[in-house]
Amino acid sequence: MKNSKYYPWVIVALLWIVALLNYMDRQMLATMRPSMEADIPELVSGENFGRLMAIFLWIYALMSPISGIIADKLNRKWLIIGSLFVWSAVTYAMGYATTYNQIYWLRALMGVSEALYIPAGLSLIADYHQQKTRSLAIGIHMTGLYVGSALGGFGATIAAKYSWHSTFHHFGIVGIIYSVVLVFLLSEKKVSEVKSVIIKEEGYPLFKGLALLFTNISFWVILFYFAIISLPGWATKNWLPTLFSDNLGISMDQAGPLATITISFSSLLGVIFGGILSDKWVQKNIKGRVYTSAIGLSLTIPALMLIGFGDSLFHVVSAVLCFGIGYGMFDANNMPIICQFVSSKYRATAYGVLNMTGVGCGALVTSLLGKSADTGTLGFGFALMAGVVLVALIVQISFLRPKVNDFMDA
Repeated sequence: MKNSKYYPWVIVALLWIVALLNYMDRQMLATMRPSMEADIPELVSGENFGRLMAIFLWIYALMSPISGIIADKLNRKWLIIGSLFVWSAVTYAMGYATTYNQIYWLRALMGVSEALYIPAGLSLIADYHQQKTRSLAIGIHMTGLYVGSALGGFGATIAAKYSWHSTFHHFGIVGIIYSVVLVFLLSEKKVSEVKSVIIKEEGYPLFKGLALLFTNISFWVILFYFAIISLPGWATKNWLPTLFSDNLGISMDQAGPLATITISFSSLLGVIFGGILSDKWVQKNIKGRVYTSAIGLSLTIPALMLIGFGDSLFHVVSAVLCFGIGYGMFDANNMPIICQFVSSKYRATAYGVLNMTGVGCGALVTSLLGKSADTGTLGFGFALMAGVVLVALIVQISFLRPKVNDFMDA
C-alpha cells in the first residue's frame, strides 16, 4: 500500500485520527472541571485551574524544539506511535487521580508526550505532499485537531451522565488501541538518494538546524506572528467554554459543546478553504500562501472584539465562527510557508521552535485569563488581543517575501 499513488492521502487519513486524539485528550479537561470539583476541590479556583492548564502548555512548549530535532533525526513513524501510546496511557491514568497534584503532574507528562507528535506529523505530511497539494493536505490534517477539540467538549456531557473517571478511561483506551493499529499501517517517507548521501557523509549536527533557523530573518518574522496569534488561539481552546457560560448564562455542560463545536466547525471550514485557496494562489503568485494566511489573520481581529463584548447568543456565536474561519486559514499555511524558507532537513525543528514560542505565549495568556475569570473581566481580555493581532498582520505582510515554493538548499 505504501507504494500506491494514493498513499500520501492515506498518510493524511491515518494522522488525522492521531491529530483528533491529540486534541480530544487534552481539551476535555477544560469542560470537565465542574464534574471534577466535587472530588478535587482545588479546581473551584479559576487560578488553580489556569495553573493546571498552563503546566501542560509550558512543558509542551519546552519540549517542542527538542521534539522537532528528534523528528528530523529519527524515524517519524515510531516517534508518532510512541507519542500516541504514552499520552493515551496518561489519559487513562487520569481517571484514577484523586488529588490536584496527581492531575497536575499527569498533565505535565501529557505535555511531554503530545509535544512529540505535531512536528513529526506535519513534516511527514509535507514530505509526502508537494506544492500543489501541501496546504490542502496540511489543512485536512488540521481538521482532525478541530474535530478532536469539539469531541473533547463533550467530556462534560459524558462525565455528567456517567463519571469523569470513566470518561478518561474510555478516551485513553481508544488511543492505546489505535497506536497498535498504526504499527502496521504507517510508513516513514524515504529520503532521496541525494539527501541520503548528505546524511551519511555529513550527518545532522545536533544544533545545526537551530543555528540555520536563527540566522534566517524570514524565520524570525514567521516566529513573531505565529507567537502573537497563539495568544487568542490558545485562549479560545482553554477559556471559550467558560466565556460562553459566563456571558450567555448557561451551564458548562451546555457551554462546553456549544463553544468547542462552533470554533471547531468554523476552523474546519477555514483550513479547507485556506488550503485550496493557497495551493491555487501560490501557482500564480509566490506570495499566495502568505496572502491567504494574512486574510485569515485579518478575520480574527473584529471577531475577538465581538467575542469579548458580545452578550447575546447570535453575537458571540457569529464572532466565534468568524474567528474560527480566519484561524483555520492561518493554521493551514504555517508548515507550507515554512517549506518556502526552510530545507526539508530542518522543517520539524522549525515547527518545533514555532510550537515552543506559540505555546509559551498560550501558557502565559491562559494563566492571565484565569485571573481575569476570577475578577469577571474575561471578555475584556479577549477583546484586548485584537490589537496585538493587528500588529502581527502588519509585520507578516510587510516583511515576509518568499522566493520559491519549496526551499531545497541544505
